[in-house]
Order: sequence, then structure tokens, then C-alpha cells
Amino acid sequence: MSKTCYYEMLGVSRSASDAEIKKAYRALAMKYHPDRNPGDKEAEHRFKEVNEAYDVLKDKHKRAAYDQFGHAAFENGGGPRTNGGFGFTGDSFADIFDDLFGDFMAGGRQRGRSMKTRGADLRYDMEITLEEAYHGKQATIEVPTSVSCDACNGSGTEADSQPDVCPTCQGRGKVRTQQGFFMVERTCPTCHGTGAVIANPCTVCHGQGRVHKERTLSVKIPPGVDDGTRIRLGGEGEAGLRGGPPGDLYIFLSVRPHKIFRRDGDTIFCTVPIPMTTAALGGEIEIPTIGGGRAKVSIPAGTQSGRQFRLRGKGMVVLNSGGRKGDMIIETRVETPVNLTRKQKELLRAFEEEAGEEVSPESRGFFSRVKEIWEDLTD
Repeated sequence: MSKTCYYEMLGVSRSASDAEIKKAYRALAMKYHPDRNPGDKEAEHRFKEVNEAYDVLKDKHKRAAYDQFGHAAFENGGGPRTNGGFGFTGDSFADIFDDLFGDFMAGGRQRGRSMKTRGADLRYDMEITLEEAYHGKQATIEVPTSVSCDACNGSGTEADSQPDVCPTCQGRGKVRTQQGFFMVERTCPTCHGTGAVIANPCTVCHGQGRVHKERTLSVKIPPGVDDGTRIRLGGEGEAGLRGGPPGDLYIFLSVRPHKIFRRDGDTIFCTVPIPMTTAALGGEIEIPTIGGGRAKVSIPAGTQSGRQFRLRGKGMVVLNSGGRKGDMIIETRVETPVNLTRKQKELLRAFEEEAGEEVSPESRGFFSRVKEIWEDLTD
């Protein structure tokens, strides 16, 4: 019985590109993989066929021979060798493993060959005041970190010495072992994925290419930052391993609670106590603002506790807005007089007798409702 055309097995045309052939193979290999079709002999047979077809068509020399002579090009010992009934050799399977999973395995064949590893990112926690968050500031910080070793210029090797190719993984950074049907790839235990070993390590950094040191950095805090704002300083993290690029430094800001002001976004809240006489008669009060200035607020006669006044443009600077500011909300708290003299108490009693219930409409209304409730309960 004649064999099915390899192109037909993969569902591609004879003019298909290498990328189209690989794409078609991947889809079919995933579809008919034995793990996805346990006990399915037909799927196992199709898996064998697509692998056999791909083993030929992915190789430009085999494909050229197949295009000219068809299956006859591989007869009499010239065809793809079989191993365990799956139509391809162990080496062929390793190549197919790369084709299928090489894009997803960390490093693949090439990434492990570099000894250079990116440095770690660092975090620095900084506490600032609300005023500093409003105005912004230039801060100087001390950061314990790793910097490139000057003795070896970050290479990790002694002068006039070069790293050797790792004898275990042959410079790949990974080693493979076959467990039954599967090929397992792991980081090389000898070179730890770098693909090279240092025979003569630098005596200063002991082959790391970096040393620990405390660095002094200048940080610009922009106006308007809020609690939890993160500032990134690119390339200011730890130095890379053996000449690798440095990581980044992230500064996390926390804003210290203020004694007077409370912030909500770009709005500043302030609770202001006012004398009972000012609340009753009206007047003008002067209050501080977060920007360091002062603002005057007119208090109308009869102002109650909890009344709010909005001061536009007196709030927090809006981050990255060109200096635009939010509003400030003033909430009044009427203060009851304390430590009264005898004369002051007599004056208040005289005021109470003279004023009657008309000057306190809210309390009169409240106690009227309470009285109605009591009467309903006694009926």
C-alpha cells in the first residue's frame, strides 16, 4: 500500500514555507499527542505519521530529496530511522522537542550560553510629610546594593583569563534527560545555567563580577505624590552577574499622617473649631493652607457644627498636571465655652431666659419629636 504524501499528512502545499510547515506540525502534534489520547491507537498512528513527515520536511536537504524522488528517496536504509515504533530517532526527537517547546522553555538553546545575568530589582521605602508631598522635594538616600567589580570589570575572572565552556552542558546552560517517551530539560547543575565555568575567579568578587557596596543616590519627588506612589529609577538596582545589565530601583512612598489636614485624592479636609459667639453672630476666621499660606473664611451667623466651606484651588497639587490644585474643605466644629466665671454663667442664664426656644429650632424640634414618641408609648 502506498504511503500518504508527507505534505498531505501535514495539510500543507508543496510550496509551503518552513514557518507554515512548523505551524501545521505543531497543531497536529498537539492534537494527536499520546498524552491527550490515551489508549487511542489511531491517534498514536497519526502522531507517528506527522512526526515522520515533519522530520523530513523541516530539513532542507531531506525535503529536496523528497520533492525529487518522493518516498523512494528514503528506501533501502535511506529513510528516517525508527526508534520504538515512533518513526524518528532520539536525536530527531530532541530536535522536535525544541521545535515544539523551545519558544516556551526558559532560555531554549541560546539563552543559557551567556554568563551575564540581569541584576535584581531593589525596593526602598521612604516616608515623607504631607507638605513634602505637596511641594515635592529632592532627597538623598543611601542604598545598600551590589555594584560591578572594578578589579575584573565585572567579568568575574582574573586578568588575562577567560571563562571555560561548561563540560557538563557544553555551553547550553541546560541538560537533557529522557524519561520514557518524554524529554526533560533542566538547568545545568555545574554552571547554574550560565553555560560557562570560571577556572580562575577574581579574588575580589570571587567570580561574581560584583561586590556589595552602599550607594548614595539623589531622588526627585514630584509635587502631588500620594501614599503608595512608586518611583522607578532605571538601572539603579543591583549590578548584573558577571557583567550583566543592572536591575532597577523602586522607591515606594508613604505619606505621614498630618496633625491638622486630611487628604483624599487632591482634596484637603480640615476641621476648624470656632467659638460659640462667632458661630452665633457670624464673623471671619483665618486658617492655614497646605501650601503654607493663610486663607480667610467668612462665617455666617447661625453656623452649626459640621457645616462645610469649600476653598477652590487651596487643596493638593495634582500629580503631573502642570501645577493644577484641588480644593480645600473646611468643616466647622462649634466649641462650647468652658471654665466660665460666675459673671459669665449669669450672663448665659440671662440669655437663656431672654432667648427662649426660638433661637434653638433644631433642639426644639428634636425634643418635640421625642415627646410625641413618649406619649405614643404611654397610650
